[in-house]
Amino acid sequence: MPTTQQLQDFTQQVRRDIVRMVHAVSSGHPGGSLGCAEFLTCLYQDIMSYSTDFDMDATNEDVFFLSNGHISPVFYSVLSRSGYFPVAELATFRKLDSRLQGHPTTHEDLPGVRIASGSLGQGMSVAIGTAEAKKLNGDDKIVYSLHGDGELQEGQIWEAAMYASAKKVDNLIATVDLNEKQIDGTTDEVLAMGSLRAKFEAFGWDVLDIKEGNDIEAILKGMAEAKAKTGKGKPVCVLLHTEMGNGVDFMMHTHAWHGKAPNDEQLENALAQNPETLGDY
Repeated sequence: MPTTQQLQDFTQQVRRDIVRMVHAVSSGHPGGSLGCAEFLTCLYQDIMSYSTDFDMDATNEDVFFLSNGHISPVFYSVLSRSGYFPVAELATFRKLDSRLQGHPTTHEDLPGVRIASGSLGQGMSVAIGTAEAKKLNGDDKIVYSLHGDGELQEGQIWEAAMYASAKKVDNLIATVDLNEKQIDGTTDEVLAMGSLRAKFEAFGWDVLDIKEGNDIEAILKGMAEAKAKTGKGKPVCVLLHTEMGNGVDFMMHTHAWHGKAPNDEQLENALAQNPETLGDY
């Protein structure tokens, strides 16, 4: 298993990838991508059991679904650096004929991508269906999904949440990126949702918080606790408390960088804060 330092080095390189990809095409979503860099690093470098010999059936391997597909830069970076496709392909992000579209798609046949997730609210439904299929097939591996907190304003999420508990889909761990920000402001300003813990518990889920959602060791500990809760009759929700734009000081503590690319000077500033660790593409 990788050391904490190796996971931190991996995360730092992912942050470089994110800002470089978005800057190159003056388009994309760096804020949420940066906020989830530690989580996806831990998921693919430590937590999940999977094969990079990719097929859509995912038999006898853990599965991940990115529901908030606009944070594709972090997803693509982690997938490539985990061995799914060449790191050099990150340079094609959002360009014509690229497999790395702004929101992940399946018709591009990009290894690691199992659903198109441009429209918010749908990933939990797909994750539940996959988890049920694993149960029917006698496959004991776990299905993971990631959702934005603003995404939880979509009604389909709560229909899916109700279904998952009613059908005892207990091989599912759904993580919510709880940064309390979305494109138009804070989630409270746009559409306050109250206590997400209370809501998921009321829907019959087992819920835990990772208060330091940008800390490698806290993520590993919290996700181990989440995994220990599977198989006990309830789906599991992890509330991951993150900082949007984490690791780039001028992108933190604001929603402004939800979907805005850095200019040349800002890129150099961001890269200076995150020295190269694994080699740029």
